[in-house]
Amino acid sequence: MTIESTGQNAILLEGDGPVAILTLNRPAARNAIDDDMRAELMAALDRVARTDSIKALVVTGAGKGFCAGGDVKSMQARLSVPPGEVALNGWRRQQRTHHAVSMLHALPKPTIAAVNGAATGLGCDVALCCDFIIASEAARFAMSYILRGLIPDGGGMYFLPRRVGLARAKELIWTGRTVEPEEALRLGMIDRVTRAETLLDDARAWAAELGRGAPGALALSKGILDATFEHSVEDVFAQGSQAQAICYSSREHQESVAAFLEGVAKRRAAKGGDAS
Repeated sequence: MTIESTGQNAILLEGDGPVAILTLNRPAARNAIDDDMRAELMAALDRVARTDSIKALVVTGAGKGFCAGGDVKSMQARLSVPPGEVALNGWRRQQRTHHAVSMLHALPKPTIAAVNGAATGLGCDVALCCDFIIASEAARFAMSYILRGLIPDGGGMYFLPRRVGLARAKELIWTGRTVEPEEALRLGMIDRVTRAETLLDDARAWAAELGRGAPGALALSKGILDATFEHSVEDVFAQGSQAQAICYSSREHQESVAAFLEGVAKRRAAKGGDAS
């Protein structure tokens, strides 16, 4: 199955099988995210969530960069409004950004960021909000907000400490320095490094492997795991009990148990009734 492009093609969504590829497609702007692109991104993510044949999602960038963060023109527009409107307009834009990042983070399917070049500012946040990150040797990561007098506003202050620890996250955010792939791998900021020419193939193969499990069990466990640090063990047990009750009634579980019992019966019959 091939999924048609969305909107004005700032986001490309393509797939042929269980893995969809979402491409940030503004290469001339290093895939910087503006208002239109953000709207297309949310529409694409909604389509992925509602398409049962898609089992996993790979996010990458067109051209030489992954995502350079927020679009400069949007920054200029934000500062050009009357002083009394700056805060409210900025708050509204933040809400839309947070909604887009939250949709990607909470997608009930495995997500992999295939980082092909620079991932800076909001672009770094987008990569971090995915379940996993695989980077080519050309990738670069930077929480560059501080260099613009800003704080990370795309979820980086939540996602980064969970990957590298609080002290290291502070250092990366407060310096805004660039991190190359091997250091990012060593810090736990990313999960794998591969060659540029095999990046998408490697990401697609990994995504296919991650998406093979029962969709319901995967979605339920992802939701619980993503909030594990915020909950007590009792909360996790309680949520797990509820999720397991749902799994018990699923078609995948019932078919799996039936196939297992059928296999046991056949093995016993082959051994003349002896227990296996």
